[in-house]
Amino acid sequence: MNASYGLVNVWTQGDGVTRAVLLILLTMSLASWLVILFRLLDLRRLSAQASATEAFWHAKDVAAGLQALGGEGDSPFLALALEGQKAAAHLQPDAENKQPELHESFDFSDWVTRSLRNSVDDSTARMQSGLAILASAGSTAPFVGLFGTVWGIYHALMAIGMAGQATIDKVAGPIGEALIMTALGLAVAIPAVLGYNALVRANKKVIAKLNRFAHDLHAYFVTGARVGQGTSSKTGN
Repeated sequence: MNASYGLVNVWTQGDGVTRAVLLILLTMSLASWLVILFRLLDLRRLSAQASATEAFWHAKDVAAGLQALGGEGDSPFLALALEGQKAAAHLQPDAENKQPELHESFDFSDWVTRSLRNSVDDSTARMQSGLAILASAGSTAPFVGLFGTVWGIYHALMAIGMAGQATIDKVAGPIGEALIMTALGLAVAIPAVLGYNALVRANKKVIAKLNRFAHDLHAYFVTGARVGQGTSSKTGN
């Protein structure tokens, strides 16, 4: 490409507004790709952690099951199991506690349900972190690029008017460079939108697994058996 055309020329010949638009688009692009990359790595980790839930149910007791879920890791499935265990233990009778407490008025099943739901909600919020960046980039980047195009065309026409020449070779370069801004806006927006949609779908799958695990945990802590597993003695909590 001729050195007098293209992105380098847009930067060198552009004013402060043009350069600011380019920097904004560059920042949006970098932020979008970083979010996509880190969230994909997180989803890969979450998928592996979700597969460990069956090992939890095959463990000999809750303590061994917690180790199967990852021990002290940052697994939302581990956090869910720990929250359920803590909720179940919280309502156990305490012989040394002579004063009634507010939590004693809760139904046991409702208390465990609330605790598990809070854990699921917290994990869901963490999984959705960064999606607002992708949504913002996908919705605003085309308009930022369009603004840069309009600004560039305005200055190109002003320069052509002052030069007094409007031949095709004088118009094509500046106008084409201005239109690059629109292309850059689309280049930022399209990956952001596709990444957002893909991450939302992947998050829904993980959240569905988390909800199923929460349902099984609720049944276990309330009745002593996992859903569909019949009656068994509850141990380790």
